[in-house]
Amino acid sequence: MRKRNGVFVLGAVLLAWILPGLAFAEDMRDKLVKESTVEQVARRGVLRVGMSTFVPWAMQDKNGEFTGFEIDVARRLAQDMGVKVEFVPTKWSGIIPALVTGKFDIIIGGMGIEPQRNLKVNFSNPYYFTGMSLVANKEKAVEFKEMDDFDRPDVVVVTRLGTTASAAVKKVLTRAQLREFDDEGQCLQELLAGRAHAWVTSAPTPAFAALDHPDKLFLPFLGTFTREPIGFAVRKGDVDTLNFLNSWITVKEAEGWLEEQRHFWFETKDWEGQLK
Repeated sequence: MRKRNGVFVLGAVLLAWILPGLAFAEDMRDKLVKESTVEQVARRGVLRVGMSTFVPWAMQDKNGEFTGFEIDVARRLAQDMGVKVEFVPTKWSGIIPALVTGKFDIIIGGMGIEPQRNLKVNFSNPYYFTGMSLVANKEKAVEFKEMDDFDRPDVVVVTRLGTTASAAVKKVLTRAQLREFDDEGQCLQELLAGRAHAWVTSAPTPAFAALDHPDKLFLPFLGTFTREPIGFAVRKGDVDTLNFLNSWITVKEAEGWLEEQRHFWFETKDWEGQLK
């Protein structure tokens, strides 16, 4: 009888110890759900998107409205969430700190998934793969035909500050002079003015630049020299939001919608008439 009473007492003690823990865990789960970005966006009715302009990912049209691949992606994501979208233009060099401090909910801006960036933000699954390409000044790089021709101390290569293009140049063109600028327009102007031999950025921008300025620019070689996965970036620890984004990417890939957008923006210039 004493043994049975001891078992009852032990069971009661264990329940008294376990039940509060279970209740605490459930409270924490509910708290995390309520604080997730998807829940906050749903309550607010607006998805705030951090982005930076570069062709053809995000640009301004004739009316001053944003257009581009990432703009279409952000608008469709907001539509499927049943909310409005608000674009928050941000300098690329400060876009991750701006996300972390809550100036917007998500980065949709052609951001490459990188381990160093992943230390500061969480990435979704890739929804696009891009790569770095190079466009050169005809006079400055008149006889250049391959990457090794640009890997010289007297060669100047321009990129956008804080991008994976800069990291690619530092890795591949170790002897060239790297000059970084806040936006792609500055990079293009440096190249056109002959103050740089080449501009490295995500494809297909170099090819478009060569087509737009055939008298001054050319492609020394075709294709890309890196392969880079592109994902959505959100603040760390937000499992519910990542789950939603990954599911959304899976559905849009299965529907063929993402492929349609990629073809339109990266394989044609049918959108060029929208611009200023």
